[in-house]
Amino acid sequence: MAHIALYRAWRPQTFHDMIGQQHIVQTLQNAIREDRLSHAYLFSGPRGTGKTSAARLLAKAVNCERGPTPEPCNECEACRRIAAGAVMDVVEIDAASNRGVEEIRDIRDKVKYAPTEVRRKVYIIDEVHMLTTEAFNALLKTLEEPPAHVMFMLATTEPHRLPPTIISRCQRFEFRRVSLEEQTEWLKGICEQEGMTAETEALVYIARLSDGGMRDALSLLDQIASFSDGKVTLQEAVEATGGLPSEQFSRLAAAVRDSNAAAVLGEVDEMMRAGKSADKCLEQLMHYFRDLLLAQLAPSASASAGRIASPAELRSMAEGFPRERLFAIIDVLNRYQTEMKYAAHPQTMFEIALLKLCTDLPATEGESSGTPATRAPAGAGAAEVQQLQRQLTALERKLDELQRSGVAAPAEGDAAGGGRSGGSAVRGGGNGWGGRGGAASSGSAPKSPRQRIKLDPFVAARGEPLAMQALGKWPQVLARVREERVTVHAWLVDGEPVAYANDTVLVAFRNSIHRETTEKPANKQVIEKVLEAVLGHPTELATTLQKEWQEALADESKTPSDQPEELQLGGEDGASSPGEPLVDDAYKLFGEELVVIRDE
Repeated sequence: MAHIALYRAWRPQTFHDMIGQQHIVQTLQNAIREDRLSHAYLFSGPRGTGKTSAARLLAKAVNCERGPTPEPCNECEACRRIAAGAVMDVVEIDAASNRGVEEIRDIRDKVKYAPTEVRRKVYIIDEVHMLTTEAFNALLKTLEEPPAHVMFMLATTEPHRLPPTIISRCQRFEFRRVSLEEQTEWLKGICEQEGMTAETEALVYIARLSDGGMRDALSLLDQIASFSDGKVTLQEAVEATGGLPSEQFSRLAAAVRDSNAAAVLGEVDEMMRAGKSADKCLEQLMHYFRDLLLAQLAPSASASAGRIASPAELRSMAEGFPRERLFAIIDVLNRYQTEMKYAAHPQTMFEIALLKLCTDLPATEGESSGTPATRAPAGAGAAEVQQLQRQLTALERKLDELQRSGVAAPAEGDAAGGGRSGGSAVRGGGNGWGGRGGAASSGSAPKSPRQRIKLDPFVAARGEPLAMQALGKWPQVLARVREERVTVHAWLVDGEPVAYANDTVLVAFRNSIHRETTEKPANKQVIEKVLEAVLGHPTELATTLQKEWQEALADESKTPSDQPEELQLGGEDGASSPGEPLVDDAYKLFGEELVVIRDE
């Protein structure tokens, strides 16, 4: 029997057939009995839970020749023609394909005419959230005060997208997902009446996959029955729906438990050869580890979860995983599932996620599971680990205090005294530049000026394929940073990635304030964590200003022969100009308006 025939045969014909929606059925039937029907109804809820079917049943009930009646007879001319869609006064509109203002204006022009075939004119608008703003405005007045012979029934899976003015003019009914037990019993009754044999485990599997939607459950049952020639078994149900057998989950979980990377890659390769999608496999694997966690924390709940593996098998496998590691595994799988949406090669991301699970050792009590630096080395006791962590925290606190007090790390060559130290010479006041430099040094400056990073490696790496590939993922980096911390994203969006070299991304900022805020250790740590997740390897963040980057590009484009003669010779008289670095630093510190250059 084809799916469309099975669905039509078991589509609700009376209110009694509305499985799992008894509260809505009782309310509508009481309204019909007491003649308290509303002019507009809004049916919302997940897909496949009976919203459109309830609207059709209500249209039949109010127009039945033996009614209005709480149950349509399905025998009179009106009921049969409404079920067949042959009554012009019962209009069903799909708002997904008829979402414009013209279609709604056509309804508004026709509602004033009395029905010609049945008692009341009914408009059923399915997926009403797809209407445009103009269409909602055109519907608003008619929906508020329609003629007495007109009823509107709106159905949607996303009620939050409807304007409040529309919702307030309707009686709203929330359709809920059908429970696992109700769906299983209902599917069992269908199999009996259709002459099919079905295992209870297979019906539970179908009910779980349908996620509470009766229409999806019927579709899956029809698909599996066609695949298995009327004999529905759990194994054939898994194969027909593209799922994974419990044995494969067990082998994969055992490989992760034993940190056997070769076995993990073999299982992944077998899944891909079988035509499975990487994102679906990762999702099902995350559900499996969730079941292992339930088997530890709530064994009675895991027995009714409706998963593929048996409770006994889950409990046996769960004994090999510490509770903290299960939490960490689920967290890693969930993070990589989000990243798969933006990945060009989902299978690679799936493999990386599983390899990460194999290489990450389980965290013990009192340890942080986030970074390898905080994990206990082999053979170290808990007391030694805590002492090391306290020392590390104290050192980090001292470094932060030194940075806030203005002490900067020495640049290369400073210890020997031969490095470039123009900024300190200007602040020292002993270089003949006047009193402003001395005043600056005698004051308590909050911090020293930032050392310029070496841009030559980044300039040389421009245009390389690896750099272009890394910079092409910058939109993903911004999106992930915004998810992690919105404030960091607000500062980072001012920058532009200009180069990539030596596992470091260089970002050029237009504003120095945005650059300095991004360079703060807490903010920089968030960004580098996202860079590692997106690029797949540890990556550092380097920052510069747009002006500095443009100067570096301009210097690189000039050859020694192209430079002006006075620069090659060191000045007009051919002497060198050792004071030029000091002039640059003075300009940066005080601005061009306050600096006066004198030739002595």
